[in-house]
Amino acid sequence: MDKRQQHYCHALGIQPWQRRSSSQKETAEEMPHWDRLEQAVKQCMACSLHQTRTQTVFGVGNREAKLMIIGEAPGFYEDQQGQPFVGRAGQLLNRMLKAIGMEREQVYIANILKCRPPNNRDPLPEEVQTCTPFLDQQIALIQPRLLLAVGRIAAHYLLKTKSSLESLRNKQHHYGLAQTPLIITYHPAYLLRNPADKKKAFVDLQFVQRVILNKPNIASS
Repeated sequence: MDKRQQHYCHALGIQPWQRRSSSQKETAEEMPHWDRLEQAVKQCMACSLHQTRTQTVFGVGNREAKLMIIGEAPGFYEDQQGQPFVGRAGQLLNRMLKAIGMEREQVYIANILKCRPPNNRDPLPEEVQTCTPFLDQQIALIQPRLLLAVGRIAAHYLLKTKSSLESLRNKQHHYGLAQTPLIITYHPAYLLRNPADKKKAFVDLQFVQRVILNKPNIASS
């Protein structure tokens, strides 16, 4: 089994067969799925981003969350602290959640990429292809009622589209084999630069609230 195949096995929580001592076998079998997945992320060298990262950014929050928030990739502060959405963008995200009566601790937050691209450039297609099995496994473990993609890049990769963010808003999309409901909104970093669009983001958040409460009234796609 080559390194790429081993990477995908780790991403899916599968332990490749190899001869082990009895003590090693017990350790692998007893390790919870979350721990195995996080360890696989920490050890991942499947793309070149491992050469420039300070540390991986796995994800944080409630592992039984109804709402899972997905961004594109770690930035400078996330790379330093090992957590997604910290700094000013993270503070705004916290306020956005509070606007619909939720706390950061109630949701799960992750990125498509687990490593920061140099100079915060956009993720490359091959990096996304390599890293999304980790995200898919997180979604499978959490089984959230709703996914919220923040920002154009996250929306494009999750929906495999190049449509504008404006055209993707105000609709309930679906993602993955489980067809998990997915809503699109603005990235907090974008809202810091364009505060006039905060009103639109609040409309999206109200939509999020209705879907979580099983009261959606906007068309699905």
